[in-house]
Amino acid sequence: MIPVQAAPLWAYGIGATFAVAAGRQLQWWERSVRGEGVRTRSRAANPYLALTVLHAALLLAPTGVYLLWQNPAWATMQVARDHDGVWAGFALFHVGSVVVGDLLGFLAARLFVLVGAGYWGYLQAVAGYFLLFFTLIHGWDGSGYRRLLSADPRAYAGWSADGAVNGVLGFATSGTFLALLVFGTAVIGTMLLAEIGWLVEGWRLPGAAADLKVPRLLAVVIAGAGVYVLPFAGALGASVLVRLLGWWLGLGLFAAAAGAVLLPARSPVRRLYGLVGVPDGHWLVEPEEAKPGPGPGPGPGPGSGVRTSRPG
Repeated sequence: MIPVQAAPLWAYGIGATFAVAAGRQLQWWERSVRGEGVRTRSRAANPYLALTVLHAALLLAPTGVYLLWQNPAWATMQVARDHDGVWAGFALFHVGSVVVGDLLGFLAARLFVLVGAGYWGYLQAVAGYFLLFFTLIHGWDGSGYRRLLSADPRAYAGWSADGAVNGVLGFATSGTFLALLVFGTAVIGTMLLAEIGWLVEGWRLPGAAADLKVPRLLAVVIAGAGVYVLPFAGALGASVLVRLLGWWLGLGLFAAAAGAVLLPARSPVRRLYGLVGVPDGHWLVEPEEAKPGPGPGPGPGPGSGVRTSRPG
């Protein structure tokens, strides 16, 4: 339901976000599969992986193909003027790229979650959403937002003469915008319900109480800001730097700033990540159920102990 240039990037970010949101469940699934033996339950039957792919195949891809047929110019960011400018096989490529991008994002983040590098799994989501927003805001020639907010080539060509306000108003009253509202309710609504639901589900598992440092509602807000607001702000800042300094110097300066914000062990983003209660340990380290403490006073809370399990 977004232009084809950005759709695989969004799919990658969604897949990675799904994996991080279900990180604790993925670790428990891995333990159960290893405990039973790989022949009794295939890893491909993982329900979180299956639901992630279904979201891409049943919602992301079909809505994108619909908009590609309804408005080829908008769906290609004004590269194609009409149906004659779109090769028929491009629709097939679009569907495949969305599903594959979603799957790759999930598997990449899942790998980091399972080996105890959950924060790097989260950075997969940040990278996907940053590339998505940068494509929509800046694009390949600095006119990404104008291409996005133009319903047709004529409206895109008239931005300079009509002004930004008239351009946005014209897009907001178009049939394409109405279709985006309808599809966005289904696609984004389902996406958010899954992400929040899986986070809440994971917080109920043993060990989560010790990892969750803030109330659940605040944790959801922090997680949303980290996945959506931070990449959007980064894409906006990168676009400004590229416009002022050029591609090489602007992107170089932005990369240095992003590394300073995201990578150090004491970075503010890493600290916020640690508040949300997403697991950051290896799947072989299994939380134990809490046991009541002896004598008066409260015993140790959930997740107070861990035991190391090895695949048999």
